Amino acid sequence: MIESAKIMPRHLVRVAIVYLRQSSAAQVEHNRESTDRQYALVHKAGDLGWPADRIIVIDEDLGLSGSGSVARSGFARLTAEVALGHVGIVLGLEVSRLARNNADWYRLIDLCGLSDTLIGDSDGLYHPADFNDRLLLGLKGTMSEAELYVLRARLNGGIRNKAARGELRRGLPVGFVWGEADGEVRFHPDEAVVTAINTIFRRFAETGSARRVWLWLRSEGHRFPLQMHQGADIRWVEASYTAVHHVLTNPVYAGVYAYGKSRHETILDPAGVRRKRVRRLPQSEWQVLIKEHHAGFIDWPTYEANQARLAANTRPKPHQAGGAVREGNALLQGIARCGHCGRSLRTHYRGRNSAPGYHCAGKNVVEGRGVYCLNIGGVQIDDAVIQSFLAALEPAKLAATIAAAERLEVDTQAALKQWRLGVERATYEASRAERRYRAVDPDNRLVARGLEHEWEQRLSDLETAKSELARRERQRPRVLGQEDRERLLALGADLATVWQAPTTTSRDRKELLRALIEEVILTVNRDKAAAHVTLRWKGGALIDLDVPLPRSRPATVRTDEDTIELVRRLAALYPDTVIAGILNRQGRRTARGHRFEANRVGNLRRHWDIPCFESKPASEGEVMTIKK
Repeated sequence: MIESAKIMPRHLVRVAIVYLRQSSAAQVEHNRESTDRQYALVHKAGDLGWPADRIIVIDEDLGLSGSGSVARSGFARLTAEVALGHVGIVLGLEVSRLARNNADWYRLIDLCGLSDTLIGDSDGLYHPADFNDRLLLGLKGTMSEAELYVLRARLNGGIRNKAARGELRRGLPVGFVWGEADGEVRFHPDEAVVTAINTIFRRFAETGSARRVWLWLRSEGHRFPLQMHQGADIRWVEASYTAVHHVLTNPVYAGVYAYGKSRHETILDPAGVRRKRVRRLPQSEWQVLIKEHHAGFIDWPTYEANQARLAANTRPKPHQAGGAVREGNALLQGIARCGHCGRSLRTHYRGRNSAPGYHCAGKNVVEGRGVYCLNIGGVQIDDAVIQSFLAALEPAKLAATIAAAERLEVDTQAALKQWRLGVERATYEASRAERRYRAVDPDNRLVARGLEHEWEQRLSDLETAKSELARRERQRPRVLGQEDRERLLALGADLATVWQAPTTTSRDRKELLRALIEEVILTVNRDKAAAHVTLRWKGGALIDLDVPLPRSRPATVRTDEDTIELVRRLAALYPDTVIAGILNRQGRRTARGHRFEANRVGNLRRHWDIPCFESKPASEGEVMTIKK
């Protein structure tokens, strides 16, 4: 059958649309031959009989994928014109140029069949209303979609195979660079970059909080190395919380090669439009996880411990202990748990001295009112836990004191090393600016002035770095001598004195408690005025403590017993107003020496749980007073 025979006069009175598409911007830039072939379809439309003024070129979708994952305004315009019956023929280089997914392709075929629109490609012309042509177009669309799947599967298979060996080169975080061998990862050659990353991990090991590491970097004025992409120059900027958190949570810093930590998903938004999102996967679902792939700043057990510590700093979920250490005096904040219902206890502070206390967030309904299932002051509880904690640390006091003295000197040297490296970096920048200035032609004043200004700026930065280093060296604590060490060891032998020292903050005490104690379970017995405390130590050991609670003393000012007993008998017969009159006629007074009123009688009843008077409706034969 001759293809041109399918073209009828009714088709020629309509417009001919030439649709162009390339899958990516790189193809548009480099694969120029394919784009030129698609533009040449305009001449084919003219050869088929359409005049030039009725040939429309739609090239809005150049650089967009036809898989359906992105919106194509040009394809939407094409389908709208076909649905309105304005199009006589749609020309494309091949089916894959029109659509790579059957949803768009079959919708276009249906619209063309209903509106009597032809479809043409490099193989011929088709009429979607004809069964044979529709069958062939459907087969071409299916093959086009399958071709895209096969190409993607082939490429992804090669990528996964290379990643499984740890040789796939992807972006590395700051502090690492790729080596010459396959899969080789090395530390960054800049010593200042490596020192800055080491400082973050060392400070986190001491503080246990990413936020506190970030605040320390800002307070000390340390800069953070920023690298926009692999191979870009290092820029030293002010540290941000996001950058610190990324360093602490990235497994690459633990010497691990990881691939497939996220997954791309396609969803429908509330408007029914397809959207793509990236979903982060748990560690158990990562496609590739190679431990000890390269030298890291920390090892894998330390990385896992850091992640557990970061997770514990977040707000705990119901029935979970945790939470970051805060500044309050309640030492069991975040690790205390209710022994009645199992909920995590919350802290509160009362009184003029802000005495700490603990209460359970769960409430029980008692006599129509909600009451906490546990509400207790924290002074006696904290003291009992502290005594047990100090007793457990008795064998380790001396070793801990020596380690603290050594850590002080190491931290001081590490902090000064960072500033010395900053001076070296500023010296290099100044030398490079000087060499560039001296290498320029002196007659080229436009360039020379700019290089001279840059040289002056680098020299100013160098002087600032040197003055800052000198200031910090003057403020550094002096090195501990033998006499200082002996005095410190003598103080360390009495850990209770160190615990109560004014320089030891509540945050430090909580950190020490959490280092050994996993959880504290409280159970209160009000009848016996005692609390049962269970300490669960790291490793699972349990210690039970019985803590006596102060009994509430009777009120020093109270109404006499005869008056209370009289009110108890009268409340069953008379309202508060009548009772107040009876008490006043008998000459009775309140505990403060005042006359009785209805409100004071009501307060007295409620304090002693005396039920109020309930009037009953009058019935036939009931004796009534004269007033009634």
